[in-house]
This record gives sequence, structure tokens and C-alpha cells, in this order.
Amino acid sequence: MKPLIVLLASFLIVLLVLYFRRKQIKWQLAGQIAMAAMLLFTSLGHFMFTEGMAAMMPEFIPLKKEMVYFTGVMEILFAIGLLIPRLKTPTAWLLMLFFILILPANIKAAVENINYQTGELNGSGIDYLWFRVPLQIIFILWVYFTTLKKIE
Repeated sequence: MKPLIVLLASFLIVLLVLYFRRKQIKWQLAGQIAMAAMLLFTSLGHFMFTEGMAAMMPEFIPLKKEMVYFTGVMEILFAIGLLIPRLKTPTAWLLMLFFILILPANIKAAVENINYQTGELNGSGIDYLWFRVPLQIIFILWVYFTTLKKIE
């Protein structure tokens, strides 16, 4: 829920700033900046809650802690890439793939009641998937429509 709040709040703030500074509504640019802000926010969790996030990883993934750090760094790089015009398109495609690839960790956490902050078995449970799966789809569509889709 927190990433969605960061995404939407950032989007509205950037839209307002662009409007008052440039007298333009550039919703795609605002969407790209908002996604970058959300990614920077979510990357923090990889470094603050490493143990809990490592517990979310499927069993077949080796070096779980290292993978959590790696994905945190990837989120920072995705945030930067979305803001660099010549990197925007490849970054968007890789980010959409990333959102698909991390979904199994979220599913495992829900099924096993893993709390991503502590790694303990007192998480939100299976009901969380009713929110998380659509949220992943929203993130993918957000990237597509704000970065890849050409709007005239």
C-alpha cells in the first residue's frame, strides 16, 4: 500500500509543480518521475528489511540476501534510467519484466504469511494477493502508458 501512496502522491505533486512552473500538464513526465520516486522509496526496504525480504524468496534462488541487495540496487538504477531520455525505453521494458519476476516472491510471502519487514510468519496472508497481484499489473501498465506509449 505504501508504494502506491508514494506513486500517486508523487504523481500529483509533480503534476502541480509542472503546471505552476511551466503552465503545462505533462502527465507522462509526471508519471515517469513518480515511478522513479516510488522505486527509490521501495529500494530502501531492500536495505532496511533484508532478512525479511530474503525469507520471501523462492527456495531455488541462491544467495538470498545478496539477491535482495541486488534488486534494491536495480530499483535505484531503474529510477535513474526512467529519467534519462535515451535510457527511458530500455529501462521501461526491463522494469516491466522486473515487476513480473518479483511477483513469485510476493506470492510466496502471502501464502506462507511472511512479514517482509521481519521475516516472521505473521504477515498479511493470502488475502494480500487480492491487492498485490492487481497492484503489480497497475505498476506494469503505469510504466507502459507513461514511458512507452506515444501520446499525441
